[in-house]
Amino acid sequence: MSIVLITAVFAALLALVLGFALGFFREFFFVAVDPLTANIREALPGANCGSCGYPGCDGYAGAVAKGEAGTGACTVGGSAVAAKLAALLGTDAVTITPAVSVLACRGSAEHAALKGEYSGVATCRAAKLSTGGTKLCAWGCLGYGDCRAVCKFGAISMGADGLPVIDRDKCTGCKACVAECPQALLKDVPVDRTGAMTRCSNRNPVRGAVRKACTAGCIKCEVCVKNCPVNCITMENGIPLVDYAKCTSCGTCAEKCPVKVMRLLKIA
Repeated sequence: MSIVLITAVFAALLALVLGFALGFFREFFFVAVDPLTANIREALPGANCGSCGYPGCDGYAGAVAKGEAGTGACTVGGSAVAAKLAALLGTDAVTITPAVSVLACRGSAEHAALKGEYSGVATCRAAKLSTGGTKLCAWGCLGYGDCRAVCKFGAISMGADGLPVIDRDKCTGCKACVAECPQALLKDVPVDRTGAMTRCSNRNPVRGAVRKACTAGCIKCEVCVKNCPVNCITMENGIPLVDYAKCTSCGTCAEKCPVKVMRLLKIA
């Protein structure tokens, strides 16, 4: 009998044994899936983005079935999915307000100077850990696209100016980019929010000091605070903070801001 034939017979016998073994272990270790959990999982979009706070859709489905999680945590599925889950559980449906990510930085390559040449791992987190950041502004966007890398919906691209560009039509508000940014520059904003937002995160409270690091940053002049007709803006850690419960979206702060850092929000 030739070596080729012996090898073929041995391979066939091995495959047969392994097939029986797999079948046995499948039955032996079989775990029945709760029908409710399976139905909930089927109703979820399957994005596995983690926006619900659980490790993927399977984890969230199990938590909902056990009563450990509410029906309104899936931002990707939104109110439609929340309604399906509520119907499966026999509870009242909840409304989920869609949200998108907004960048609180204007420190583009044109405006924010580098403090040196960085030759390490090309990620924002690595640059932050190894050098404290690559720009003179310690709070500015590092521009290596960690936010783009974690976005599962293709909603973020890197612009020619070195800053992330967010496609609001694709953004699901999953907050993956918000959690990933080591500079905490991305904010999760409801699409129906109106009001003003500060497009700078430089928390150096010294008036005008930011201009040495970024020509587009907030200069802490407090013009927005002094001119707000409803007194809804205060300075906190060197950044104008807007109280959205009071803001009327009048646009005065954006109009008066000498460096145009203040921006009126109306996402939808």
